[in-house]
Amino acid sequence: MATYTTRTITTTRREWVVPAAEPWGACIGDINAACAVACRAYREAHGLPEGASLADDALRFKVTDDAIVISFTTEAEAA
Repeated sequence: MATYTTRTITTTRREWVVPAAEPWGACIGDINAACAVACRAYREAHGLPEGASLADDALRFKVTDDAIVISFTTEAEAA
């Protein structure tokens, strides 16, 4: 008889969307503010102390047609 286990993993993606409409794009102040909040949320999600350095790949930045999207994902085993 086969022995195995099963589990369900829930992935959560958090995003901060900074408008970057043409012709001017996004303002650095808006990008910095969104990045600071995303860093804070990342630390909280991963149990890191305030001010802890983040890994280079902690946050992702994606450019879309009219926005810059800052994001990170977490995974948790579903109950």
